[in-house]
Amino acid sequence: MEQSGTSALLQGAVQDLASGVVSALRDGDRTRAVLAAGNDGEAGDLALAAVRVLGADAMLPSLLLGTPPDPAEVAVFRKAVEAHPPRADAAPTVRWSHWGMARTLRRIDPSFPSGPPDEPGTGWLDEAGWQSLTHRLAVLAPLALPGEDCAVSRAAVRRPVDVARGFVRAVRRRDWRQAAGAGRWLTLLPGVPDTLGLESGLDFVELMGGQDPLVALQVRAARLTRTGALV
Repeated sequence: MEQSGTSALLQGAVQDLASGVVSALRDGDRTRAVLAAGNDGEAGDLALAAVRVLGADAMLPSLLLGTPPDPAEVAVFRKAVEAHPPRADAAPTVRWSHWGMARTLRRIDPSFPSGPPDEPGTGWLDEAGWQSLTHRLAVLAPLALPGEDCAVSRAAVRRPVDVARGFVRAVRRRDWRQAAGAGRWLTLLPGVPDTLGLESGLDFVELMGGQDPLVALQVRAARLTRTGALV
């Protein structure tokens, strides 16, 4: 019961943080009210865990809109990066999420050690079927940023048709989070079939799943990317 309660609290914290990011992407409001809690005892631990779940997207307004991050936000984000490095046996998506957070931190915090960290491998991604590929890319949607290159984005570029198939499958299965994450990647990929109708597909995903802040965040990021937001 205690574990279930903790999980529910974490889910709520992630939803709150995602809602704050969506608000910032839409209106320029800051997410500081959520992130700043990362310095306060038990609530701080929960806030840091929420940042870890959201990954680099916790700082997405700064990345997509060029909004100067609040120093308090940067401090909490840095604490989340430095306090919880992935274990040696961590899943590839966990290692890549951490890598993306470290890349983001280098951009927003000049005092963070410079020099790119080594990229984790992508053999697990290169060999994945199109269903698994779409699922994994959706989990790593925070890496889908215009102008940013990494092994994951290069793997996605090589397989636009497979990602498009995965997007359609996710919509049919009403898996709105996966559909939104895949749609975000598709906005960056060359060679996406015109018959996919990505713009109307994103409209539908937003209509059906947009009450979920995690869906709304990915759709908003996709739209900003399509309209040429600067990184």
